Amino acid sequence: QVQLVESGGGLVQAGGSLRLSCAASRRTFSTYTMGWFRQAPGKEREFVAAIRWTGDNTYYADSVKGRFTISRDNAKNTVYLQINSLKPEDTAVYYCAARFGRYYSDYRSYDYWGQGTQVTVSS
Repeated sequence: QVQLVESGGGLVQAGGSLRLSCAASRRTFSTYTMGWFRQAPGKEREFVAAIRWTGDNTYYADSVKGRFTISRDNAKNTVYLQINSLKPEDTAVYYCAARFGRYYSDYRSYDYWGQGTQVTVSS
């Protein structure tokens, strides 16, 4: 069982930045993929970014490329999401998730989820 805890959300003005953190309860195996997803009110949960615990492969949704950066600190069992140039349409609850194996962008393929952290961007 893997427990995930997100933090770092908040209220920020458009153009601002935030760094979200996702702390895992134990060291996830090297074959796990960690993902960030978001869900706005009335919308389906959508993929934002993903990273493997090993290697340098990162994956991004087209809508966030160039503004979001996913990274990890294996020593701290933590994955980060740096969000720059925030837009009002980035407002959502952001979730961290983990899945065993290769990267997928479909949220239904992820096994473990955090409780989410709210990001609100004012115009």
